[in-house]
Amino acid sequence: MNKTDLIRALKIVGIPVAFALLMRYVFGVDSWSTLYGVMTVAFLFGIPFGVGALTVYLSSVKKVEKWRYRFFAPWIPVLLFFLVTLALAIEGWACWLMIMPVFLLLSSIGGLVCGHFKLRDSKKDEHIFLSVIVLLPLVFSPLEKLIEVIPGNYEAYTYIDIKAPKAAIWQQVTRVKEIDTKQDKGWLTQFLGFPRPLRAELNYEGVGAYREAIFTGGLIFHETVTEYSHQHKMTFDIRANPYEIPSATMDEHVVVGGDYFDVLNGVYELEQLDANTCRLHLTSHFKLSTTFNFYASWWARWIMKDIQNNILQVIKRRAEH
Repeated sequence: MNKTDLIRALKIVGIPVAFALLMRYVFGVDSWSTLYGVMTVAFLFGIPFGVGALTVYLSSVKKVEKWRYRFFAPWIPVLLFFLVTLALAIEGWACWLMIMPVFLLLSSIGGLVCGHFKLRDSKKDEHIFLSVIVLLPLVFSPLEKLIEVIPGNYEAYTYIDIKAPKAAIWQQVTRVKEIDTKQDKGWLTQFLGFPRPLRAELNYEGVGAYREAIFTGGLIFHETVTEYSHQHKMTFDIRANPYEIPSATMDEHVVVGGDYFDVLNGVYELEQLDANTCRLHLTSHFKLSTTFNFYASWWARWIMKDIQNNILQVIKRRAEH
């Protein structure tokens, strides 16, 4: 690769990365939060589209003629943008991992659309398109901010069959003793770097009882029992105070009890299947407050189910022991 080709390659990658970093700064300024926000459709969908369009716009027609290039080339600046923000601690690993499919797909769409205009050999249309795409997030975000976010309530349901007496199972439900790392099988939450469960403590069995579910990193779910039927059902409200959680524990965009995600309550139900087997049900209800709940709810439900399945596995192993 000669010097000219190297400079052009650096422009093709560097300018889209610089654009994304500039937009991340603009959308992340606290004093501009009434107009811009990272947790908006304008940013999460508009910025990667713009990155893809810029990448193809800066590329040669010869390269753009190949649809694979138009589709995959935008992934390079997107991934570099992720790495830079991670290195500078601007964003957390969990946030980027969850939004990565959207960024990659939208950047590819931006590349394909821009390639369409570029291959038409109409410089005027190409320039107009690029200008609109780059400026659209800045225009759309203030309009999006005017829309009142309607919180959505969602449910995560899990269950497990346990070959043990009801009494042995219920004892593990009400009070979960220390869970060491070898017993922790929550693969998704471990991969995302989320806090893992340590123990749960209940002061007494009955309505009004107080229960603490303690996780690593200082995360504590404060739970109040609202319905109790011995060895049959326990319902509890859940409250997590985000101010108790150290900033290093969870990213601000996914912190429990924060502006965008909160767990509302949980329900344990114990069902006798036959003389030797019981089925333990665990259901949780959580709230999302974003303009893209249609996407965020998938991830939130997977994460909640991973946490619940992990706890159910611990209860099963201990009750059957």
